[in-house]
Amino acid sequence: MDAYALGAALLVSVTVIFLVLGLFSGVSAGGGSLARQRLELLKQNPNEMTGPAQGPSMTQRLITPVVSAGTGALGKLLPRSLLKGVEKKLIIAGEPMTMQGFLTLVLVATVASAGFAVLVIVAAGSGLTPMIMGIIVFIAFVGFYLPFWIVNSRARGRQAAIVKSLPDAFDLITTCVEAGLGLDAALARVAEKVQGPFADELSAALRDIALGKARRDALKDLGERTAVPDLMQFTNAVIQAEAMGSSIGTVLRVQAEQLRVRRRQRAEEAAYKAPVKMLFPLVLFIFPTLFIVILGPAAITLMKDFPK
Repeated sequence: MDAYALGAALLVSVTVIFLVLGLFSGVSAGGGSLARQRLELLKQNPNEMTGPAQGPSMTQRLITPVVSAGTGALGKLLPRSLLKGVEKKLIIAGEPMTMQGFLTLVLVATVASAGFAVLVIVAAGSGLTPMIMGIIVFIAFVGFYLPFWIVNSRARGRQAAIVKSLPDAFDLITTCVEAGLGLDAALARVAEKVQGPFADELSAALRDIALGKARRDALKDLGERTAVPDLMQFTNAVIQAEAMGSSIGTVLRVQAEQLRVRRRQRAEEAAYKAPVKMLFPLVLFIFPTLFIVILGPAAITLMKDFPK
């Protein structure tokens, strides 16, 4: 009977988690309701209106206000410095969600992990001892920390992708500038030819320039949005070259050469770290297998020669 109760608890927990995550997908995308989506659709196609207007669903009338109130309370409880750090990480990660969506994810993950732990413990028939309460608090903390880890991981991955694409992109920018193109045209050509986060950031910077922002300000914002030291050094060098009237082509060539040197140095550093990283799986998996293969036949022979 305990097995059936445990299976039922797991099924209910998974159902609740997917239900709330489905709600979160709508909140993180911008928090728009069906009425707002329908209004946007009517703005695009004013002559197309199929069927009568539908009101908000029960989920939006009951669950959405509760989740919004919970995220508001969570935002007030968390330290302001922590929220600013998360906001910066979201910008570095490419803004996969809004701050409201992130707080919703934190609330959902914390409540779902704690509820899952409680359901499993109740289904197993265990009492609420101090040890059990500690386990529940630990699982809730893991659920609370999981969104922060996801955002940090995505930010680091995006920065790594930008660093990886910088040397080739800077070589292309240098070639375009030395061929006679202006810096803006060279950046636009790179944004068209290069794929990845760096191209997206270049496109955003070019849009800012087209909307009237000064190029030095757009390049400075580009470096601050990505928080990549190599890219920030490039933008500062270009801004300084424009201010002092130096040759942009010469500055770009020097920056491209330095990036290639740093890429080679990072590759050598990773190669030096590889033996240390291989030591743990070598000791844990390969050496025991070798001991079994080498000492196994000898152990069998000894067991036969010295019977009990």
